[in-house]
Amino acid sequence: MIRILLLLSVCFLTLSCTVFKPKKVDTRKTPIKAEERARQNVNQGKGTSLKDLIGRGNTNYEFSTSNPMWRASLEILDFLPMTTVDYSGGIIITDWYSDVSSGNEESIKITVRFLSNDIRSDSLKIIVHKKKCMSQQPCKVEILSKSAISQELRTSIIKKASLLKKESTNKKKK
Repeated sequence: MIRILLLLSVCFLTLSCTVFKPKKVDTRKTPIKAEERARQNVNQGKGTSLKDLIGRGNTNYEFSTSNPMWRASLEILDFLPMTTVDYSGGIIITDWYSDVSSGNEESIKITVRFLSNDIRSDSLKIIVHKKKCMSQQPCKVEILSKSAISQELRTSIIKKASLLKKESTNKKKK
């Protein structure tokens, strides 16, 4: 087995040396100095300028501070400890949270997924996990798919996002 691998690697190295030979350059036609070569490439249309590089893409980068849905979600959920906040992935995950003053053994965890940057109710997917821990028993975790908490969060985030968008458009007009 080792001999076969050794033979294959020698064959590969031998073939790669013959296939990937450096290209021969005629120094009578190609200048040696880098500045002269660059000037010749530009004259022949092979070069590129900084203006071409900047103007090519129509990419629209949107930062988290300019996205009202993202900002609203963070402001609404700011009382909860966060485990994952990833703008590029479009997700916010809180840590388990329980109200210590109530004395019950329940805690919740909220996941907000951004499906779009539009301020609409279907732009968010909110998942609420509820964990109940009883003494002497393992904890039970359940997903509250259409709970009052998720509906209330969705409504609050959308209201806050629309207010933030209105404020930013008013600032742009001034």
